[in-house]
Amino acid sequence: MKWKITFYNDKVEVQTLNLPSGILANFLHIAEMIEELGPNLGRPYVGTLGAGLFEIRAKGREGIGRSIYCTVKGREVIILHSFVKKSQKTPKKDLDLARKRMKDILR
Repeated sequence: MKWKITFYNDKVEVQTLNLPSGILANFLHIAEMIEELGPNLGRPYVGTLGAGLFEIRAKGREGIGRSIYCTVKGREVIILHSFVKKSQKTPKKDLDLARKRMKDILR
């Protein structure tokens, strides 16, 4: 059975699909691998953020993009938040937003 990728809401889908073209191309490649093989690809494709959160690590000539996701029953990956990374560490506000959205889903 294959995995399914969905978005937390329409805003997150638009946010993700509006990543710069090089980053988006890499994101889509990794997303296809997740659908085929599952979300446990490991680095350099995905990373763990702890407490049930993971990240798709997409790179492009424009920089580095991140899409934070969680998994739910039924082989579903839900993209909670996407952004272009501007610092070494993932910003706290981005992690907090993803955590809040994950709690909304798991209620």
